[in-house]
Amino acid sequence: MSTATIPFTNPDDVRTLFGAQDHHLRRVRDALGVMLVLRDGELHIEGSDEQVDRGREVIEELQSIVSETGSLAEDQVSQVLARSLQDPGDSKSTIDLFEKSRNVVPRTRGQAGYIEAIRRHDLVFCRGPAGCGKTYLAVAMAVNALRLEQVRKIVLVRPAVEAGERLGFLPGDLLAKVNPFLRPLLDAMNEMLDFDQVRRYMEADVVEIVPLAFMRGRTLNQTFIILDEAQNTTVTQMKMFLTRMGEGSKIVVTGDVTQVDLPANITSGMQDAIQRLKEITGVADVELSTRDIVRHRLVREIVDAYEGKSTKKGKKRSR
Repeated sequence: MSTATIPFTNPDDVRTLFGAQDHHLRRVRDALGVMLVLRDGELHIEGSDEQVDRGREVIEELQSIVSETGSLAEDQVSQVLARSLQDPGDSKSTIDLFEKSRNVVPRTRGQAGYIEAIRRHDLVFCRGPAGCGKTYLAVAMAVNALRLEQVRKIVLVRPAVEAGERLGFLPGDLLAKVNPFLRPLLDAMNEMLDFDQVRRYMEADVVEIVPLAFMRGRTLNQTFIILDEAQNTTVTQMKMFLTRMGEGSKIVVTGDVTQVDLPANITSGMQDAIQRLKEITGVADVELSTRDIVRHRLVREIVDAYEGKSTKKGKKRSR
């Protein structure tokens, strides 16, 4: 654990820098994964060496903006954080969606490394806890590849573990039957593209959302394929899925290996595949951690609590 201290001499600058109800301060804390505590006119930054260095640089740059302009806007905070989380000179970290100037920017070094792995490899496994962006970034990369005409279609896949063999008894067509299980993938895409565009893609079969069981017997060429919740596949299912890859295709497999819903005597296909394929050229294994969680601050602490990591009781949290 490392610490740094930044002194403040003007209370008005502190209020401007922190934002209404400390909104700016919370954004910096959540994006960088640091602990921020204001005490006796000094801001104390705590975290790993890298986190503290980034935190100090961000706060000092925001301080400079406040000193020069007397104000601090939301987009200025976003720009400073984006520059901090992006390696110097590495504009490739940004994912261009070519949709009304919408871009997706990694918010941690782990996320930036994940994006780079997808760009460099045809098969990428990504393990990580809830909220670390593993599925969202994969969908963003799929949209980017489609818009650049690197692939002809996107296939989003998820094992419908809870449904088992009962899918046929549910009402509606295939999409209606599996919608509850595939909804997270569709939600991610709807955040990136206009609703009408997503609908057109699906009607034209450019974007396909299917349960894992319906992948058997297919060969997908020039396709960006994403398998979500892959920790809930069996070894046989994973082999079947991976062998669907055709010419010019890319596969991203995401999952949280600490949240396996399979029976205790069944080996997770994701864990098995990572071990079997780790020596093969063109395969990457990326592991994200709680440091990469970009949802609400509490998500990181909730995950840590369930993993048995204790927090210091009585210690004052950031404002």
